[in-house]
Amino acid sequence: MQVYVIVPAAGLGTRMNVPPPATPGATSSSAPAPKQFLELRGIPILIHTLRAFAAVAAVRRIHVAARAHEIERVQAQVHEHGLDGRATVVVGGDTRQESVSAALRSLHASDDDIVLVHDAVRPLIDPVTIERTIEAVIKHGAAIVGVPAIDTIKQVERTAEGAIIGTTIPRERIVLAQTPQGFRCNLLRRIFREAEADGFLGTDEASLAERAGVPVAVVLGSPRNFKITQPGDLELAEFYLQQGNR
Repeated sequence: MQVYVIVPAAGLGTRMNVPPPATPGATSSSAPAPKQFLELRGIPILIHTLRAFAAVAAVRRIHVAARAHEIERVQAQVHEHGLDGRATVVVGGDTRQESVSAALRSLHASDDDIVLVHDAVRPLIDPVTIERTIEAVIKHGAAIVGVPAIDTIKQVERTAEGAIIGTTIPRERIVLAQTPQGFRCNLLRRIFREAEADGFLGTDEASLAERAGVPVAVVLGSPRNFKITQPGDLELAEFYLQQGNR
């Protein structure tokens, strides 16, 4: 049994709106850098993420799905940080599902091998959580990392003037999904084939499994394993990195 990791890194990160680092010849009209290429402590977020998985001995190979015009940049970063032997860069798609599907096709994996999918912009994932996710997939066939809801959850009705509360959902029934999300390879391939055949676009891999009636176990995650989405998240990630000396 081998463990493979897919990191979809073709997103545009439109909510971040942070300008790229100043470079010779850059103009004020330069587009914001995709968030996976922004830096934490002088290192791209994507590289922090890849390093976390490369530190797990069970992981055989990491496949990064990037946009076609960013392949060279990602390959250069992988080489610069000494990850050539652990990471392969492939062309991704316009959606997360397309990127994961493309990377999945590139894997030389057996049916019983394990595939973990992880957001490129969750750089603070720790090896222990990765290992516990692998163990859960071995036991259950499918597992995701999640954290319990802390705040009271309200279901609302959307109106022209805003939102109206419909009901309160018990917190003990709510889990906030994180990544990695892991599956036996044959299962992941099947749910992707079925989704593609039906034209279904899910928000994550677990949603494809749920649709197919596949039980998905939950591995307890951590608030540190958050997704960098807005500018303030960079400061929080820097703080956690300083605490952990990563």
